[in-house]
Amino acid sequence: MLTNKLMRPLSTALLACLGLGLAGHASAQDASDKYLFGDWNGTRTRLADEGITFDLGYGSEVAHNFTGGTSHLTRYTDQWKLGSTLDLDKLWGWKGATFRIMVTDRNGRNLGADAHIGNNQLIQEVYGRGQTWHLTEFSIEQKFFDGKLDWKFGRLPVGSDFAAFSCDFQNLTFCGAQPGNIVGDYWVNWPTSQWATIVKLNTTEQTYIQIGAYQVNPKYVDDRYARKNGWKLNNPGGTTGALIPLEFGWTPSVGGLPGSYKIGGWYNTSKGNDLYLDVNREPIALTGGKPLQRDSRYGGYINFEQQVSGVAGGKGTTVFLNISQADRDTSATDGQIALGMEYKGIFDRPNDFVGAALGATHANGRRGDYQRLFNETHPDQATVVNDGYEYVAEVFYNWSPIASINLRPNLQYILHPGGTSQNSNAFVLGLKTSVTF
Repeated sequence: MLTNKLMRPLSTALLACLGLGLAGHASAQDASDKYLFGDWNGTRTRLADEGITFDLGYGSEVAHNFTGGTSHLTRYTDQWKLGSTLDLDKLWGWKGATFRIMVTDRNGRNLGADAHIGNNQLIQEVYGRGQTWHLTEFSIEQKFFDGKLDWKFGRLPVGSDFAAFSCDFQNLTFCGAQPGNIVGDYWVNWPTSQWATIVKLNTTEQTYIQIGAYQVNPKYVDDRYARKNGWKLNNPGGTTGALIPLEFGWTPSVGGLPGSYKIGGWYNTSKGNDLYLDVNREPIALTGGKPLQRDSRYGGYINFEQQVSGVAGGKGTTVFLNISQADRDTSATDGQIALGMEYKGIFDRPNDFVGAALGATHANGRRGDYQRLFNETHPDQATVVNDGYEYVAEVFYNWSPIASINLRPNLQYILHPGGTSQNSNAFVLGLKTSVTF
């Protein structure tokens, strides 16, 4: 039976979303309108025709752990997004040019941390990178040769262009660009951006190759820095190098159904701390010395996604497989695999869909060897050894009462949180909500 602590936040979120839906109907809004506030009496369409569009939305995630951790808690976190895209051709006659800006604001608490579950991957993916305002994108895109060549420059999150993947699930294992889930100290996904440039060549109508260069600066992933400067268009001191991702993509139609297949890799020119060895190539756990500096960091990934039944882009089943691997010298979490499916149009409701996924995130054994040796030599400071897989399963149902509102209750089960059987398994009930204004 649900506890009062769980029912209150879930009920509040549900009633708030239903209230928004009723408000939309009260204003004679069409239930199929993808914006809660409609077309602003035609103003939105007129502005779009002139080259100005908006991306305004709100998302929240509630989670309660019935098992796992040191206590059973309910936590709520959310995000507001305020963005706009300007077609500079329509506005100023600047052919093939587009300007984008996106600002986000995050709030709330992290269930995994507060309940001491010990998980590697966030139970509420929308949490993190400083619960504050962020300049998520500020960029210019220029197309050449009738769109065959594309150049982008500005403040950008890596995962919006490389290893890009949807965020329908609530657990981070199945959300966004996967490399950022395992080497998030330098592969920076939404909502954080850094200075970057990207060049993309569309080699055919269905294939492309792209390469980017992103500023690597530890301040961008420092929550304390973000709380004061996350929204600023600045270039902080302390840059350590560049992240250079390369991606090959193929977007075929298989039996008339769309697919997306990506293979990529990355190279970080910044130095990285070795997880086990010191500067003299002796175990750090024994010497307490400074870690050996590796000259670079690197990894690779694949993203496969294919609709396998139904109508192209509509009702039917889509399956996916994501795999990422980072170097073992410097990456505490060095690998992740996730596979799953979504079925859209369940019960003949066009905007309702279900999802199910399984994933595993690997805690690097070299880091585990360090911790094990440290525990043996410092028994009074011993901590949990993480050197295995954290397994996650999630299922959800997305109910869309009107097209602009999505309510997504979900169940998550986390086996061996953090990659160790020393942490209790966690069973979590969640609710993910999104509203598009």
